[in-house]
Amino acid sequence: MTLTSETFDIIAAWIADKRGKDTLALDLRGLSVVTDYFILTTGNSVVQIRAIADHLREKAPSLGLSLLRVEGRESARWILMDYGDIVFHVMLEEERSFYGLERLWGDAAVIRVSGGQQ
Repeated sequence: MTLTSETFDIIAAWIADKRGKDTLALDLRGLSVVTDYFILTTGNSVVQIRAIADHLREKAPSLGLSLLRVEGRESARWILMDYGDIVFHVMLEEERSFYGLERLWGDAAVIRVSGGQQ
């Protein structure tokens, strides 16, 4: 799957609906056999993390995405939602900073949101 700028803008708007911030996509094509893209966003509380994840889960089928698995919903400090070609990481700032997926996948091209909360 290729994440077009239009598709990413749609996803970013869904995240912005629930006030996610610092949203970006990592293009992992050629770097990972597991997925093509990680989409990362940050929330301020476990309530907000759940709200963002729930909103994505509701909206994703409109792009033809089928949820394969969800991890972390109970603690909601980091919710991972696997849609095959796209994996969403909805994280508290502390988890995002500590695990540093952007650093870990430093060879990946980064797609940043042009509008919304940064």
